[in-house]
Amino acid sequence: QLVESGGGSVQAGGSLRLSCVASGDVRRHYFMAWFRQSPGKERQWLAVITNSATASDVWDSVRGRFTISADTAKNEVNLQMNNLESEDTGIYFCAADTDRSAVIMGRGRYWGQGTQVTVSS
Repeated sequence: QLVESGGGSVQAGGSLRLSCVASGDVRRHYFMAWFRQSPGKERQWLAVITNSATASDVWDSVRGRFTISADTAKNEVNLQMNNLESEDTGIYFCAADTDRSAVIMGRGRYWGQGTQVTVSS
């Protein structure tokens, strides 16, 4: 019900745009978030947005480089990532829930399968 795309390999300093398309019951959920699972690290919350695109927030450590947006007509949430660093390498997941705190804390009801991002220096 959540399908990510847009991952790939890029050199440091490059950009990628990830997309997450929601379908089915997920479209009724109000908060969608992006997470990153880097090798040897816990899954990290990156950004959250309402599916109406009326409010959003981004983790301080990536603010200024990552931007979250939503296309309500397409039921799609995007993560624009600029000036990528090797530390950004990992699997990126989107998640959804009606509870903002739950989705930010990694307890969202719905999860995508993830998309791999590899940044080489």
